[in-house]
Amino acid sequence: MNILGLITARGGSKSIPHKNITPLGGRPLLAYTADAARASRHLARIVLSTDDEQIAAVGRECGIEVPFMRPAELAGDTTPSIAVAQHAVKWLADEQGWQTDILMLLQPTSPLRQTRHIDEALDALIAADADTVVSVIEVPHNFSPYNQMQIGADGHLTDFWTQPLPFDRYRRQNLPKLYARNGPVVLACRVEVLFERNSFYGEHIVPYVMDEISSVDIDTPFDLKLAEWLMTQQ
Repeated sequence: MNILGLITARGGSKSIPHKNITPLGGRPLLAYTADAARASRHLARIVLSTDDEQIAAVGRECGIEVPFMRPAELAGDTTPSIAVAQHAVKWLADEQGWQTDILMLLQPTSPLRQTRHIDEALDALIAADADTVVSVIEVPHNFSPYNQMQIGADGHLTDFWTQPLPFDRYRRQNLPKLYARNGPVVLACRVEVLFERNSFYGEHIVPYVMDEISSVDIDTPFDLKLAEWLMTQQ
């Protein structure tokens, strides 16, 4: 089974210039995802999709394949990841005759992702014969929709959830466990889902539950500082 690890890293970034290769702990941000992917026992190939020559050069230094440069029309602020993934799979098939069975999307903005997260998620996908596996994190009880409030037109607070509940929403232990995607840090799907549904998500989706620290996603300068601090603690 050919499992492709696709690292997506376009050049444009507004929050942090050249975010995908910005320094973190003395190394380019991209290097952490490259290390985790290269150590995987499942990934047959690791390919970087970028429109930026500087990012491509860093990727090659990190041991990642850069067999093509991403077209400019797929490198905009609003370009969906699904289009980038489809382009990579098609290019490898058309230009190199390499057929992808499963695609794992790896965004370089998750530097605390480890190799075991990649492999355990793929193990879960294969064992369940699922269409998709996606990493999630448990929603803290204080962020549960049953605990949320809203400010009305009169400026007063009212409960967001107004329907009757079969449990006491003010008792944390009674609240049902809810999960949210954490970036996602890891996301993999079978290639037929990618094209037939034009989505990463098929009908049969299995979760891969991750911890809060490993789920840190770099979007702002504060996130960079947080990630660096967490690395020193580990």
